Amino acid sequence: MTHWFHRNPLKATAPVSFNFYGVATTPAATKVCNDLRLSRTRLLELFTDLSCNPEMMKNATDLYFSLLQGFILSLDDSSQECKLRYIQNFKWTDTLQGQVPSAQQDAVFELVSMGFNVALWYTKYASRLAGKEDITEDEAKDVHRSLKIAAGIFKHLKESHIPKLITPVEKGRDLEARLIDSYIIQCQAEAQEVTIARAIELKHNPGLIAALAYETANFYQKADQTLSSLDPTYVGKWRKYLNLKTSFYMAYAYCYHGQTLLASDKCGEAIRSLQESEKFFAKAEALCKEYGETKGPGTTAKPSGHLFFRKLGSLIKNTLEKCQRENGFIYFQKVPAEAPQLELKANYGLVEPVPFEFPALNAHWTPETLAAFDLTQRPKDDTAKPKPDEEVKPLKEPDIKPQKDSGCQIS
Repeated sequence: MTHWFHRNPLKATAPVSFNFYGVATTPAATKVCNDLRLSRTRLLELFTDLSCNPEMMKNATDLYFSLLQGFILSLDDSSQECKLRYIQNFKWTDTLQGQVPSAQQDAVFELVSMGFNVALWYTKYASRLAGKEDITEDEAKDVHRSLKIAAGIFKHLKESHIPKLITPVEKGRDLEARLIDSYIIQCQAEAQEVTIARAIELKHNPGLIAALAYETANFYQKADQTLSSLDPTYVGKWRKYLNLKTSFYMAYAYCYHGQTLLASDKCGEAIRSLQESEKFFAKAEALCKEYGETKGPGTTAKPSGHLFFRKLGSLIKNTLEKCQRENGFIYFQKVPAEAPQLELKANYGLVEPVPFEFPALNAHWTPETLAAFDLTQRPKDDTAKPKPDEEVKPLKEPDIKPQKDSGCQIS
């Protein structure tokens, strides 16, 4: 079963040379700086490289972050700040608010900004894989795992590193709690979509599928509510996606709940459940159109033309017709005026983020290497701030052509 996921653009960043002439006073200190520059450049290249896989990404991130930790961690495990934390200025754009960067002279800002992009990469990798027409079981597992990894990275950044920033996070920008929370919940919901598809493929109990769909709809609704207080100029398109997925999985929940009711000889209630499913599907269809017409950052797509969407429409129609036929021949039950209340709880298949930790300090960082950085030799204008309107070039992300019958493009 193919999937379609909305994706926001990657963050972009200004190049960083790590050239501390006069400050790095030994070959070992200079080598660490060169390794930092090369590993950062390589990691940025991988973000837009279609051949990159999770193993390549992990190797590149482990190398860069283990080197960057030397600008943040104390070598003697004390609570004292590393003397190099504020030596370098870093500039990063926002995924939603255009190409004017935020800048901080703080290695923790670099750690959380690059970490945010790594999490986004895992979601984009999952999206590319999930959009394939004939996705294999192993690929579906990769999609599931990548989304859980992304959720774990976002969660770790929010809980352990963003609070350490000296400069408060700007409202409505990437590192703010509301946006991070929405990304975490969206990753969980999308991973559960893979679980649902697998449960359907293996013909699991309709009650389990209905419960998973209901929980997934609630995840999407919660992610949308988290964004509700933000400027619709930036989050309007994203929210349309969350709304349509909420309606879509409510339609799924009522459809499979109807099958459960029919199996229990409650044909009248089953028909009413399927009618409610039809309503939610029609609402999702309208939201698909609105999503396509809403301007803003994110994927270009026509989700209503996607295979995953059309399949559910046929399933609802066929199941409702079956219930109506059987009620006319066998049950003769009255169809209730009120839709059944969904009080479904899934006991299996719920997704939790994979715990994430940044790698340990690189072995090249020794007390001697750190001591070889002489901060008294820094240029006097070293702390000069960039112009506030200075732009950073966006990353050239590959535009993925839709698979056959998918009707969408996944960025």
